[in-house]
Amino acid sequence: MDLGKGDHRSSVFLAGSGRSGTTWLSQIINHRRGYRYIFEPFNPREVGKLGHFRTKHYLRPEDRREEFLEPARLVLTGGLRDPWTDRFNGRFVARRRLIKDIRANLLLGWMRVNFPGMPIILLLRHPCAVVASRLGLGWKDNLSETMEQRELVEDFLLPMEAEIRAAQGDFERHLFLWCIDNYVPLKQFGPQELHLTFYENLLVRPESELQILFSSLGEDYFDERVYARLRRPSPLSRKNAPAPSVEGWRTRVSAHQLERANEILRLFGLDHLYGEGTMPDPSGAYALMDGV
Repeated sequence: MDLGKGDHRSSVFLAGSGRSGTTWLSQIINHRRGYRYIFEPFNPREVGKLGHFRTKHYLRPEDRREEFLEPARLVLTGGLRDPWTDRFNGRFVARRRLIKDIRANLLLGWMRVNFPGMPIILLLRHPCAVVASRLGLGWKDNLSETMEQRELVEDFLLPMEAEIRAAQGDFERHLFLWCIDNYVPLKQFGPQELHLTFYENLLVRPESELQILFSSLGEDYFDERVYARLRRPSPLSRKNAPAPSVEGWRTRVSAHQLERANEILRLFGLDHLYGEGTMPDPSGAYALMDGV
């Protein structure tokens, strides 16, 4: 039973690029199993009511078309019941929902305007780590489909459009996708409107990162079980996958790829957030957000 059904403010929305650790973080947030867990509702191939969405759909914040508002409202207010989205839910009575999705980054600005007051978390992880993980799993990119959205290009990507369309090889194409996925919400939100969580900080300095995260959700307390979740790979990790790591991607990315990654990040101003090192510089993200 969803006791918060009907109110989108009873939802917490966790967004991030695919392979950035969103499933892992969702387990951390829900370590006391206090949330109804909704998994990847904006997957158009799996959720019929959202089948008309693109896999990385962009909507301008002022877009009021009911064909998109109605299914999003169903998701965010708890009305959606679906075998795909409910597959990992272990809570049958809850007042709050945790909605986790890797395909909704480009919808976050639209959600904030149309569903105000809902906490939104954006998880960031080093792009080389994300891309190395995707390539290791054989993921295909959807860069061409993403770039078919003219409003997205006009609103955010005109300065780097030529470079994006000239991307060569899987590594570059996935890296451009990571940039688009994170650049757009960082430019749409002010620093107080979106909670940023950094994968690497969760591993290196978990106590401070978790205190800030849970405080943003109105939870000033978390118990020791959360640290067991930190050390455990997500249920979507590869079989026999190693525990979460800051450095693991370095053995799978060549020096040339790292150099190229820095060039691509520089096009978006994201090189101030992630550079050649493994740790993020959050000030680089907030500098983009301050431009709102």
